This record gives sequence, C-alpha cells and structure tokens, in this order.
Amino acid sequence: MKLYRDYRRPSDMPEALPLFPLAGALLLPRRPIQLTVFEPRYLDMLDDALTGERLIGVIQPLAGDDGDAKSHELFPVGCAGRIVQYAEIGDERCFLTLMGVARFRVARELAATARYRSIVADYSDFADDFKAGLGEKAVDRKALVDALRAFAEANEVGVDWDDIEKASNETLVNALSMMSPYGAKEKQALLEARDLKSRADILVAISQVELARNPDAPQHLH
Repeated sequence: MKLYRDYRRPSDMPEALPLFPLAGALLLPRRPIQLTVFEPRYLDMLDDALTGERLIGVIQPLAGDDGDAKSHELFPVGCAGRIVQYAEIGDERCFLTLMGVARFRVARELAATARYRSIVADYSDFADDFKAGLGEKAVDRKALVDALRAFAEANEVGVDWDDIEKASNETLVNALSMMSPYGAKEKQALLEARDLKSRADILVAISQVELARNPDAPQHLH
C-alpha cells in the first residue's frame, strides 16, 4: 500500500472496488466527503481498503434508503474516493475522509467473498475526471453565484462570499453540488452530468425549480 498515489487515467484505477451504498450521498472528483463508519461490514471494508488501494466507491441505492444496502439495487454510476484521513473515535466507530478521484459505471457485481459488496468498476466513460479544471471556462459563473445568492437569501443561509470569490469554477460547482440539500435523483443527475458546465446548469435549474415551487420552505446547505 502506497501512502500517496497519483491517478492520471482510467487504467491507473483498480478494477475491483468495494462499495459504500449511501442514500443522498454525492462524491465528486477532487472534493472530500466525511463519513462515520460503524456497521461491522463496513468496518471490515475499511480494514481491507486500508491494506490495499485505499479506494472505496460511494454509490446510491436506487430505493433511496440505505436500509438493507446489501441487497438493494444501485444506481449505475458512483464515484471512487481515496481514504485520506482516518481515525478511530471509540464505541466501534471510525471517522474517515474520502477524496473523490473519478466516477465509475458498475460493470458487474462480484460474487460475495466478504460482508460488504464489491464490483468491477468501469471508468472509461469518465476519463475527463482525471483532468483537473477541465471545462471551467464554459461554466456560467454569474448564473451559478446568482442562484446561490437567491437560495441563501430565501433560506437565511450564511455564505462566506470571500471564499466563493476565491474558488475556482471547478471547486465552486462541485462543492455546491455536494452541499446541495436536494434529493437522491437530483444528486444522481449532478453526479452523472457529462461535464462541469452541464453540472453547473443542472444545479442552477434545480435551485430555480425548488425556489419557485416553495420559496419559503426551510432548507439548509449542509
């Protein structure tokens, strides 16, 4: 196991990938997600990942509920993340941070050899995920910031506008997508967007629809 790895192309990624099915979760390339692991099967997965490639696939169950994630059908696309931080926090619970590497398509599920699920992952449709900043110039930054401002004002959400100003378009689009309070289908649409501009456009459209539908509803970026 190497402490640092540089993934530059789909062929750098392992074919077999353990899965962490999680409803409402969205992981995108070069963005972190923080998770608390406590189920025995996922503690097993974490043990195995830490002695291997340190990669875990985050994917949503189609049912929209983690429930018995061992048997649920899954959405066809998820995102692989590398464990970049890990801590035991007592009571058989572990805290970890995954850094998004690249999206994958589920090619097939592997026969169970452990309590958690694993798949053969196909990264070929997402080769552009390995290129930082690709497509930034095509993003309508003003429309995105305007949508964020309208959302923040309608829901009394505090926003650090200095940080927004400093963020690159890729960071802004992907961070806002992951922080968005929308449902599983909306999160999946953001995940599967073909490029950064499409993801930004989807995020703006969803935000506008939600504000028009119920502008006074209490929602929170989290």
